[in-house]
Amino acid sequence: MPRLAQLRFLERVQEQDLARTRRWIAAEEHREAERRRGQTARPPEPDWLLEHGLNRQAPPVYVHAGGCWNTGKQSAGISRDEARRALAEGVPACLHCRPDTELRVEG
Repeated sequence: MPRLAQLRFLERVQEQDLARTRRWIAAEEHREAERRRGQTARPPEPDWLLEHGLNRQAPPVYVHAGGCWNTGKQSAGISRDEARRALAEGVPACLHCRPDTELRVEG
């Protein structure tokens, strides 16, 4: 095969590689844009959480401050007044985030 033909072949291969790389870049840019869109669309974290037992009908287990690392899967966001009321009604405060201290509720 003459040298010029080899170089043309190499050129085509490299163009295909470049096109593939550009497709990968475009796909990654699309994924990154979707990730950013998902982060901005995410609702804000609640300030207070009420953790229920095994199901929603079970009595509440703990009151947590929003962002507590020790919340269970059955936790739902509640208002400040609801958190204060739950603590006043005897729902225990989480021992890790201590919402009772922040809410100034004696347990």
